Amino acid sequence: MMPRRRTTVLRWLLPAVVALLWLGLAGPLGSFSGRLAEVSENDSAAFLPDSAESTRVTELQAGFRTERTLPVIVLWESEDGALDRAALGEVAERVDDAVAVADEAGALVGEASPPVPSRDGQAVQAVLPFDPDLGDTLGEVVAELRALPGVEGTTAHVTGPGAVFSDFAEGFSGIDGLLLVAAFGVVLLILLVVYRSPLLPLLVIGTAGMALVVSLAVVYLLADRGWIAVNGQSQGIASILVVGAATDYGLLLVARYREELRLEQSRFAAMRVALRQSWEPIVASGGTVVLGVLCLLFSDLGSNRGLGPISAVCIAFAMLAALTFLPAVLVLFGRAAFWPFRPRYGDEQRHGRGWERVAGAVGRRPARVLVWTLVGLFALAAFLPTFDDSGIPLSEAVRGGSPSAAGQEALARHYDAGTATPASILTPVDGWEDVAAAAAEVDGVVDVVPFTGEAGPPGAADAEPVEVDGLVRLDATLGDAPDSAAAQATVADLRTTLQDVDPGTLVGGSTAQDLDTQETAARDLLVIVPLVLLVITVVLALLLRAVVAPLLLVATVALSTAATVGVGALAFEHLFDFPGSDPQVLLIGFVFLVALGIDYNIFLMTRAREESMRHGTRAGMTRALTVTGGVITSAGLVLAATFGALTVLPLVLLIQLGFLVGVGVLVDTFVVRSLLVPAAVDLVGDRVWWPSRLAQGPTAPEPEPEHASVHG
Repeated sequence: MMPRRRTTVLRWLLPAVVALLWLGLAGPLGSFSGRLAEVSENDSAAFLPDSAESTRVTELQAGFRTERTLPVIVLWESEDGALDRAALGEVAERVDDAVAVADEAGALVGEASPPVPSRDGQAVQAVLPFDPDLGDTLGEVVAELRALPGVEGTTAHVTGPGAVFSDFAEGFSGIDGLLLVAAFGVVLLILLVVYRSPLLPLLVIGTAGMALVVSLAVVYLLADRGWIAVNGQSQGIASILVVGAATDYGLLLVARYREELRLEQSRFAAMRVALRQSWEPIVASGGTVVLGVLCLLFSDLGSNRGLGPISAVCIAFAMLAALTFLPAVLVLFGRAAFWPFRPRYGDEQRHGRGWERVAGAVGRRPARVLVWTLVGLFALAAFLPTFDDSGIPLSEAVRGGSPSAAGQEALARHYDAGTATPASILTPVDGWEDVAAAAAEVDGVVDVVPFTGEAGPPGAADAEPVEVDGLVRLDATLGDAPDSAAAQATVADLRTTLQDVDPGTLVGGSTAQDLDTQETAARDLLVIVPLVLLVITVVLALLLRAVVAPLLLVATVALSTAATVGVGALAFEHLFDFPGSDPQVLLIGFVFLVALGIDYNIFLMTRAREESMRHGTRAGMTRALTVTGGVITSAGLVLAATFGALTVLPLVLLIQLGFLVGVGVLVDTFVVRSLLVPAAVDLVGDRVWWPSRLAQGPTAPEPEPEHASVHG
C-alpha cells in the first residue's frame, strides 16, 4: 500500500512542481523581457560589415575632426506664391524657436544653418545638425518642432534624415503590445473553433505565453552583454515566432493526449504514451527550424546574424514549454481540460471523414493530382522574377505615409533633395581636382565642393582642402532624396566612375550606407539560401534514414516557396501598391518558409514511415494523411494566422514578411503536405525510402498495434 500511495503522490507532485517552476520563472523574467527595447538598435548602418565601403569612409572621416550628425530640416512652403518679407521675417523667428527647442534638449551638435530661401522664392529651409545617438529623445524633439506655431500662408514640415528615422522608429513604438494582442487573439479564436472548449485554448495560450516571457528574457540578457544584435524588426518577429511555434507544438501534443484518453483509463498513462509518441517529431521539427535559422549567422548584416540566435532561442523554449509545462497542466486538469466535449475511455477514435476522402482521392489518382498541383505551383512561381527587391526608401517604409515623407516631397519641389546629406568622397590628395571634376559630371550629382575646415568657406576659390593622412574629403550634393533608389543609383555610378580616375577613392554617407545594406543583403541571399536547403536536407536524411524522401521533400518546399514569392510579387505591386521590397524580406521570408514549411512534412513523413513498416508505402501514406490531416491543418492555420498578425503593424517590411510567411504556410499545409507530397510518394512507392530496408517493402506483416501512434 505504501509504494502505491507514494507513486500516486509523485504522479500529482511532479506535474505540480513543473507547472510551479514555470510560473515562478515567468514572474521575475517578465521584467527582463519588457526591457528588450532598451538594447534594440534600429540604425541599419550599425549592422553593416566592417568591409563595407561606407563603413570605411565613416572610420576615416573621424580624422577630419567633423562630428557625426543626423540632419533635421525645418521647411516652410508657400501655399499661394512667393514668400513676402513679413513671412520671411516670421520664418526667421521660427528657426530661432526651433534652435532653442533642440538646444534645450541637448540635440544639437553644431550650429544650425540660417534660413535659406529656395530659388523660386516659394520655400525656406533651415538645417539643424542633431546628435545621431539621441535615442528616444530624437522623436520627442521632432514632435516638439512639429508643434511650433505656424507661419501664416505657409505649410510647415519637419523632415530630413533625422525626422525620417524618427518616423520609422515611431512605427516600432508599442509593437509588442499590438502584436501580442493580435497574435493571441487570433490564436484563441482558432483554438475555440477547433476544440470547442473554453479551458483548453487558455492552457495552450498560457504555454505560449510562458515560452514567450522566458525566451525574450534570455534574448535580452544576450543582447545586454553584446553577444547578439537586436532591432525592432527582430523583436517583433521573435514574439510572433515563439507564439506560433509553441501553439503548434502544443496542438500536436494535445491531439495525441486526447487520442490516448480514449484508450487509457488513467490520465497519467495517457500522458506518458502521448509524450513518448510526440516528443520525437516535435524535437525533430524544432531542431530543423533551429538549424535553419542559425544559418543566418553566416549573414554579413548584423541584424540578420542577430535574428538567427534570437529565433533559435525562441524555438528552443517553445519546444521546452510544450513538452514540460503543457503536459503538466493537462495532467492536473485531466479530462476536464476538454470540457464540455471530454474524451471518454473506450470512445471510438475519429480522424475526420474529410481527410479520409482526401487521402482516398490522392491514392486513386496520384498522377493526376501531382500534375495539376505542379501546374498550379509552377504557374505562381513564374511570377518570382517580377519580385521587386530593390529596397524601400526609409521615408516610404511606413504604411500610409508619414509627416517626414510629405516633407521630403515638398523639399524636392524647391531644392536639391540631397543638400542636407551630401555623399562623402575620400580621395588621395594628389589629383583630387580630377576626382572632383569627374564626380561633378556624374548624372544625379548637382555640386561637388572640397571640405575646407577652417581654411575658408566650402568651395571658396582660394581655400585649400583639409588633408588628413594623405586624403581629402569632397562633399557631393545629390539631386534626389538621400533615401531614394535614384540616389543609390547615383552613388553606385559615382563609385564606378571614380574608381577609374583613382582606385584609392571611397564614397560614403547615408545614401552609400543604404546602398551597401542592399548589396550585402543580396549577397546574403546567394549564400544562405543554398546553405539552408543543404542543412535541412541532411537533417531530414538523418531523421528518415533515407536519401530519396529528403530530396523530394526539400524540392517540394522549395517549389512552394517560389510560388509564395510569386504570389507576393503580384500582391505587393497590384494589391497593396508597395514601393518595393527589401532584400532582407526575401531572405528572412525564405528561411522561415523553408524551416517552418518542412515541419508539417516531418510530421506527415515520420508517421508515413511508421505505417509503411506494416502496410507498405502507398497504404502507409494514405493512413498517415488520414490520421494527421486534422491536427496539422489546425497547426498550419494557427501559424499562418500568427504571422498574419504582423500585417496589423504600420511598417511595410513586417507587413510583407507576415504576408509571405502566412501565405507560404497555408500553401504548405493545404497543397504541398495534403496533395503534392502524398501523390509523389504514392508514385515513387517504396523506393522513396532508399537506401533503407523499407525501400524493399514492408519488413513483415505485423499485427495492428493496440493503439496506433499519431504524431499530433
